[in-house]
Amino acid sequence: MILFINACVREESRTEVLAKALLSKLGDYEEVKLEDIDFPKTDEAFLKKRDSLIAAGTFDDSMFTLALQFAKAETIVIAAPYWDLSFPAVLKQYIEHINVLGITFEYTPEGIPKGLCKASKLYYVMTAGGTYVPEEFGFGYIKSLAENFYGINDIELIKATGLDIYGADEKSILKEAVDRL
Repeated sequence: MILFINACVREESRTEVLAKALLSKLGDYEEVKLEDIDFPKTDEAFLKKRDSLIAAGTFDDSMFTLALQFAKAETIVIAAPYWDLSFPAVLKQYIEHINVLGITFEYTPEGIPKGLCKASKLYYVMTAGGTYVPEEFGFGYIKSLAENFYGINDIELIKATGLDIYGADEKSILKEAVDRL
């Protein structure tokens, strides 16, 4: 199963255009549109319930639905525009809900995380208005989680940058990115 994690919120999102071009080459997919999820507040009561269920190995509660879905995906596509030197906050909320001990990762006796996810490939799709796009602020974070926690070692960045620079040909830049797929 291909899982499409869509962190785009604009109606005519350039990131989503690029992601959908990729998905058209990959095949059928299941979409998680992050703006449509009403994430619960991560307060003490939430954490106590979550920790208790994890300790008991009881993962049938709805709070684990996203983590279970993520863990069973064979290919993952994350679409997240580059905003304010990172990605939209809703993607961080999603990550907090899929990082579940016993579902997406476990710890070795030495305390090292070991991935439990089925995916062999993760694509990170992003666009940016400017050209200052240090990878460590957005993509690097996701790449590190994928490799070090989820056990996904084939991570690919697909991007189109410089879209909002005065005089830039936005359509041409996007077309070039799509053609590179």
